Amino acid sequence: MQRTPLADLDHRVSACRACPRLVAWREDVARTKRAAFADWTYWGRPVPGFGPPDARLLIIGLAPAAHGGNRTGRMFTGDRSGDVLYQALYDVGLASQPTAVSVDDGLRLHGVRITSPVHCAPPDNKPTPAERDTCRPWLVEELALLRPTLRAAVVLGAFGWQAALPAFAAAGWTVPRPRPRFAHGTRVDLGGLDLFGCFHVSQRNTFTGLLTPEMLRGVLRKAAQTAGLL
Repeated sequence: MQRTPLADLDHRVSACRACPRLVAWREDVARTKRAAFADWTYWGRPVPGFGPPDARLLIIGLAPAAHGGNRTGRMFTGDRSGDVLYQALYDVGLASQPTAVSVDDGLRLHGVRITSPVHCAPPDNKPTPAERDTCRPWLVEELALLRPTLRAAVVLGAFGWQAALPAFAAAGWTVPRPRPRFAHGTRVDLGGLDLFGCFHVSQRNTFTGLLTPEMLRGVLRKAAQTAGLL
């Protein structure tokens, strides 16, 4: 059966080997594993986006976690950041269940797609600017394919914000100049699409209370309403 354009993109993303440092890291993690996941066969490849091809809302993170998406093969699946995000999506009515543990757990997103500007797990969760820029064409292509239905996007964290703005511009949206700065709760009109900033769902942010479940649900709910999903 012929793949859809977005499914073809996901397939090509998962085969990318453009960044030697990231390739070496993700594959080393997949071999050595973490003791708690010793019986898992790690994905160990770039992690493509997740969600329907006609999504009205896009969530943009940073990069897969070494023992989360790099293990399971799905964005924000199998780590504590994902626990927070998917619980909030479920609470708002955008996910079929509050947990994400594996690619075959039955999770479905309602009108939402999740992606990231860097598709490989980076050492210390820190991609380099060069790795971010090398990966950008994948995000630009994904945005172009989603453009007919996409009406809102939530960017998690300053790194994702800095990576997303030029990608939206390259995909044809109007990004204000000077480029708007990241802040939690900020909202920017890109001309047919509203961009929302939200603190990242990292453990550092959620454990310290910089990002609370109420704050996350608030941004997701506002974005979903803007996108016509609620």
